[in-house]
Amino acid sequence: MLDLRRLRYFLTVAEELHFGRAALRLHLAQPPLTRQISTLETELGFRLFDRTSRTVTLTAQGRHFLPYARAVLEQVDLAQVMAGKLAAGCAGQLALGYASSIALSDLFSQAIQAFAQRFPDVQLTLVEGASVSQWSQLIDGRIDIGLSRMQPPGEHSEIQALSLGDEPLVAAISSDSPLAMRDQVTLAELSEHPLILFPADYGSGLNEAIEQLYRRNGLALRPGPSGRQITSIIALVAAGQGIALVPRCTQTLAKKGVTYRPLAAADATAQLLVLTRRQGHSPLVEAFMGVLDELLQAQPKTTGILLSPPGQASQ
Repeated sequence: MLDLRRLRYFLTVAEELHFGRAALRLHLAQPPLTRQISTLETELGFRLFDRTSRTVTLTAQGRHFLPYARAVLEQVDLAQVMAGKLAAGCAGQLALGYASSIALSDLFSQAIQAFAQRFPDVQLTLVEGASVSQWSQLIDGRIDIGLSRMQPPGEHSEIQALSLGDEPLVAAISSDSPLAMRDQVTLAELSEHPLILFPADYGSGLNEAIEQLYRRNGLALRPGPSGRQITSIIALVAAGQGIALVPRCTQTLAKKGVTYRPLAAADATAQLLVLTRRQGHSPLVEAFMGVLDELLQAQPKTTGILLSPPGQASQ
């Protein structure tokens, strides 16, 4: 295997074309430098330089070998830089799981943008999935962080859930419905219409929040068709297949034929949680959590998408 130190000596002499000046740059005496170049030439099996008492020039083989030697040393330098960044937690890979409705929030896009700007050497992978699926993905390491709307059950004690706040729910109504003409609608009015949800086996935290809301208000939920994406749910509303209760950030989906109306119910909210493994946080996980915290702290309390700051660890 070639000695990297000798390759650096060769590159320096090739740049200077003078053993004396190269020795000064390398902080070596000239005789040891000459011996190291001779040893390298022996290892390679060809001469790198033609030397006279007055001149040093690269041989044809030396000129051809030079870019390869330079490329090797550049890769070594890059590897050293990357190793330092990995050690400092500034590079690597981070997998972020999220529920589909969360991707529409300003917090989601702002956090990704801020993190990418601060850590350009981190490969961020986004993994969409229902809240329930994120629990197993966290435990087995397929994702490092989850953005969810459902608390993990007690048997998943290895998962830590921190609250990022609550987001109001709004009603997505077909624009030709009489309810679309109202300034706001009540749950009692909505309960008369089929409600479009995620499939029952999907494991949606949004479903759970809506079902609890109906129970708290003593209303029967009239199930309608289901969709596995927030976009498909809104498409079903536009097709007149029912109404939907969705996080307020969903209003960014300005679908023709759909009108969004606020609810006359103060408790109509969906929580947003950030999930991590309780043990073994990587520096990159801590860094992303820090970005989330900074964004929430800078958010106006009265106008932000999320209405309350990060809470304590959920039990």
